[in-house]
Amino acid sequence: MSSSKIWLSSPHIGKNELRYVNEAFETNWIAPLGPNISAFEKELEVITNTRSAAAISSGTSAIHLALILLGVKSGDHVFCQSMTFCATANPIVYQGAIPVFIDSERDTWNMDPNLLRTALRESRSKNKLPKAIISVHLYGMPSKMSAILAVAKEFNVPVIEDAAEALGSEINNKPCGGFGDFGILSFNGNKVITTSGGGALLSNDPEMIEKARFLATQARDAAPHYEHSQIGYNYRMSNVLAGIGRGQLEVLNDRVEARRRNFERYKKYFIKYNDVGFNIRFQEAPSGYHSNRWLTCILVDPTFNNGLSREEIRLELELENIEARPLWKPMHQQPVFLNAKRYLNGVSDKLFEDGLCLPSGSNLAEEEFERIFECLDRIFSKYQNI
Repeated sequence: MSSSKIWLSSPHIGKNELRYVNEAFETNWIAPLGPNISAFEKELEVITNTRSAAAISSGTSAIHLALILLGVKSGDHVFCQSMTFCATANPIVYQGAIPVFIDSERDTWNMDPNLLRTALRESRSKNKLPKAIISVHLYGMPSKMSAILAVAKEFNVPVIEDAAEALGSEINNKPCGGFGDFGILSFNGNKVITTSGGGALLSNDPEMIEKARFLATQARDAAPHYEHSQIGYNYRMSNVLAGIGRGQLEVLNDRVEARRRNFERYKKYFIKYNDVGFNIRFQEAPSGYHSNRWLTCILVDPTFNNGLSREEIRLELELENIEARPLWKPMHQQPVFLNAKRYLNGVSDKLFEDGLCLPSGSNLAEEEFERIFECLDRIFSKYQNI
């Protein structure tokens, strides 16, 4: 295998990040505070149209802080989208709370509002309503937030909006991250923009975000010595990493447009096979939805593709040093959550069975696309006349 690796979603660093990082070094602002942190948070507020943002160490820690601020404690229930990465669900367990998983709807692949209502009705009948609901914008595709928020309001349950994969996505021109009681972002190395590692907690309640900053800085009380009346966490982002984030935010629109072009290019490519009897499907955006297309994902049902499966495509790409991955394995299928209560309709199980994420980085080169398509052409040629 001599060809260089084509990654699923590699970091895409530009020219301005180093300027902000150098400023941090030149001014000796290396700690988890400083001018880059303050500016980065203000810039995130503008981009997400939220009143307040706290830059912290990861999207996972943002969810954890949101749960703490909502008063989630041991034994409480938290409803969580099943079709997601484990980082959405793990903080529930950090608090000793009990995750309850809600399946997806077919349109956006995100939390099914009707199933959510069924679960909430049953919970209310048992006098055990959840303390929070965590919805997710999967692969950058916004959830049906208006319906989810309406159901949540009906039962008076707050919503944490996991927008880790959705910076730059919108619903009717409103940015994702600002719909719920809290929104969370991730700047992990594979996201639309990165700070190497990092995340943010968003809210339209500045007082709550100030509490989050306090908890994220080891909950140090105002005193000349180290005084702690609450348990805190080492969750603040460093001023150096925030400098990377500032440079990345300057090119956010370019990065989103590059990923959206990737999606359109894949969609155009697969038309030629769908026109001759295959049925490769995509995560389609409802009217008014603008997805950042963080990852381009396809569904390959062998029944409608002459026996071709997503796993055969994945393995053939792997042989050519091209990274592709199955969709997230639903949380209700994960060994660690096998005993968790769940409300299912079969959608996420089928998505996991048939779904594949294709290389989607904003820095994909022309020759890399050519390699991907050459490999796919060989795969489809085997099945075209079966």
